[in-house]
Amino acid sequence: MTVVLTSRRAALARRPAAPPRAPMLVWAALFLNVLAFSGMPTLVPIPGSLGQLVTQGSLVVAMVLALLVNPGMVVRPNLVLVLLSMLAVVALVVSLHNEYLLGSTFRACRLIAFTCVLWLLTPWWGRSDLPLLRWHLTCLRVIVGSVLLGAVLAPGSAFSFEGRLSGALWPIPPTQVGHYAAVLLGCTVVLWFGGVVSGRTLAVTILAAGGALVLCHTRTALLAIGVGLTLAGASMFLGHARVRRASALVGVLVVVGATVFAPWLLDWFWRGQSAQDAAQLTGRTKVWTAVFAMDRPRLEELFGSGLSNKSFQGLPIDSHWVATYLDQGWFGVFVSLAFLLVLLLLAFTHPRGVRRAVALFLIGYCAVASVSETGLGDASPYLLDLFVAASLLAVPPGRTQT
Repeated sequence: MTVVLTSRRAALARRPAAPPRAPMLVWAALFLNVLAFSGMPTLVPIPGSLGQLVTQGSLVVAMVLALLVNPGMVVRPNLVLVLLSMLAVVALVVSLHNEYLLGSTFRACRLIAFTCVLWLLTPWWGRSDLPLLRWHLTCLRVIVGSVLLGAVLAPGSAFSFEGRLSGALWPIPPTQVGHYAAVLLGCTVVLWFGGVVSGRTLAVTILAAGGALVLCHTRTALLAIGVGLTLAGASMFLGHARVRRASALVGVLVVVGATVFAPWLLDWFWRGQSAQDAAQLTGRTKVWTAVFAMDRPRLEELFGSGLSNKSFQGLPIDSHWVATYLDQGWFGVFVSLAFLLVLLLLAFTHPRGVRRAVALFLIGYCAVASVSETGLGDASPYLLDLFVAASLLAVPPGRTQT
């Protein structure tokens, strides 16, 4: 009997503890803050002022909750958040001279507050139970589940944007639906590679998140998840037989699928566009060319003109690098690049395993998505993705870096 009880206690000790619930509320509030409210139709009409109040007010809630769970304001020093803090402070200084002072300064202050909350969550970095990753996946499951539920309850509203899946309960544009579905699917696949989640969890995620990814017709998310999974799989290829078997199976399925379903796949990829429209990334390259061709003072080229709504002459920029050049100049571009390079360096020097693989997936995904999406250095879901990656690569609490 003693042996049985001892072995049972040992098994329970090896089982990862459930992540604390109080900090999870902070993460949920941050996630709600970055759910940008759009004017798309929903099942129950939501006034724009109410939607913005909910999203913007959730940052205040996140700050209060973060101070409650970390009253001593204990933080872990790290270069990743130092770079982000430097970007936020310079953005505030530059925004004070923006033509649209109120809006630009508000965005800069929001980024600073967002960064402060992230600093207060650093004590949960590096833990063996992966709390931030678990909170992140929980929020993603809720969002993707709400999108699918809205598609069932109000298919007209859900597919009102050129036949692409969007949020009908909360107005989430198709590009963001693709982002949430791809990150959820990719992280779950990598965790399954490492034996952290069961095959049943993987199957449900493939059906839900994979279905949402296909229905939203977001090519950027599909390409980004492919690159991210390639990086993650390569880092686990030698040490995990499951990765090798899955890679062989995926290779066979890709060849067979490309052969049998080629017409349907091409139709999905083109989305009714011409080859010229696709080559111009749905008109994005025209806006990018106009931004770089703009005549600006030397100081604005270096530090930008302050945070904007990521548009140029009324057209969306849809590129982190171009938008950063416009808002924060070459300084912002170089800091963003350093941000990604530091994360990559941490990943390549981290021991092999699931933590490193998930971090590589998130870094690879965000790096690819940054070409045609904004938000890598702003309060956005992409910044939360990278923060999770940084937490996975952190040294466990109480252990010094050797």
